[in-house]
Amino acid sequence: MLTLIGILIVVAGFAARLNPLLVVTVAGLATGLASGLGPVEVVTAFGKAFTESRYVAIVWLVLPVIGLLERAGLKERARTVIAGIPAATAGRVLMIYFAVRQVTAALGLISLGGHAQMVRPLVAPMAEGATENEFGPIPSKTRFRIRAHAAAADNVAVFFGEDIFIAIGSILLIKGFLEQNGIIVEPGRLALWAIPTAVAAWLIHNVRLVLLDRSIRLEMSSASSEAEPTRPDGASA
Repeated sequence: MLTLIGILIVVAGFAARLNPLLVVTVAGLATGLASGLGPVEVVTAFGKAFTESRYVAIVWLVLPVIGLLERAGLKERARTVIAGIPAATAGRVLMIYFAVRQVTAALGLISLGGHAQMVRPLVAPMAEGATENEFGPIPSKTRFRIRAHAAAADNVAVFFGEDIFIAIGSILLIKGFLEQNGIIVEPGRLALWAIPTAVAAWLIHNVRLVLLDRSIRLEMSSASSEAEPTRPDGASA
């Protein structure tokens, strides 16, 4: 019955609103020790589960680090760095990230970017900082639209870039589907013909980002003119 102590620890820990990761880890250790395993054997079992079954994805190990960096001022530092570049705009920042993300995805480095690892703590604040550096404080509507475009840049870049890498799951999925329908295509050919699609996606999305800069400029100009005080005779002050 002692081997069931892990369940009790989980229930008690969640009821007390303790850190879930800490609760589950303690429950696993307690269960292992109650089963007659030594401390080293319990840790070995954790390591074996991680390396063989991947119960813990590497992204969950990265997220706590990102959280600590954000708490230490990562976003503020990103805004400060981009504010020192006068030519930077939200669209140009996202264009650069799009190109880097697409090239790295084409090389198989899918986990190099991502919403949690890059967009939220770095890319979106840099794009917002570039806009604030040019126009000053920006309204929430504009800020959220910049964040949406930052997330879209990551999604589109990795979606069309990863197919260029021959050993990616999407290529194998396409190859398997075609073979089921009697069409035999080598993965290398699929990856080769993914290049024109990726280039087209890069060009189209760059146009969208140019239009984003233009719309932000029009929005901020309109907001500035509406906020400008006027004299009783109707002329600008």
